[in-house]
Amino acid sequence: MLVSVGQFSPGGDVEENLAAMRSLAEKAKAEGSELIVFPEESMFSIGKVEGTLASAVDAGWTRFVQQLSLIAAELRIAVVAGGYESSGEERPYNTLVAIDNDGRIAATYRKLHLYDAFSYQESTRIKAGDRGIQVVEIGGLRVGLMTCYDLRFPELARALAVQGADLLAVPAAWFKGEHKVDHWETLLKARAIENTVWVAAAGTSSSHTIGHSVVLDPLGIPQVFLGEEPSGVVTANVVRSRIDEVREFLPVLQNRRFAANEQILEG
Repeated sequence: MLVSVGQFSPGGDVEENLAAMRSLAEKAKAEGSELIVFPEESMFSIGKVEGTLASAVDAGWTRFVQQLSLIAAELRIAVVAGGYESSGEERPYNTLVAIDNDGRIAATYRKLHLYDAFSYQESTRIKAGDRGIQVVEIGGLRVGLMTCYDLRFPELARALAVQGADLLAVPAAWFKGEHKVDHWETLLKARAIENTVWVAAAGTSSSHTIGHSVVLDPLGIPQVFLGEEPSGVVTANVVRSRIDEVREFLPVLQNRRFAANEQILEG
């Protein structure tokens, strides 16, 4: 299946962000893509919304999902993208939505690991996810969902692989900083290699985030990638046969001596 990653710099306006996503989805579809992965914060960037975060989420989430569903159905392309979903409390969830090419919501994933690191405290504004992991079938591939800081927790990726994920979709808004590009690239490669799965990572590209979207094969080899371009889309052929080929000589999942964390597996 042809899979794309779309990179852009979300602003504070949901409609403008949706227009940017439609444009990237159209480019991906023109390349034959059946799935496009968009970044975390595709709905809007928290730092750019007007008014309170709670009111912006209440006004934006349903509209965001509905319009993504229309884009997916009209273009016949599945979509994974990140936004903010009301939790019924002051702090919303940081949520990924996966929509199939009929425009149906296939799954939602609420970010488990909040970015309380490098002097940033995501948990002061965002509520941690409460539904465990999510693996969804899209176009014959099983896609595991992860968000940004989740990448630093190898047990989550392993749990997704154990649940049968062929591809890890990793929307992110990875902050800039010393060694941060190295961390991003190294961790993405590690998650691919240690689980022998494909990885499609889409990053926001802005004054404070790195971009560097990429699709890696099960040996961690980049197939297509972007740098710090403010907007772009790249597409790779993601095939199950490559996983089977790699696992013939690198059967790490088969050779494991202990199970992934049961609490993550059970949610």
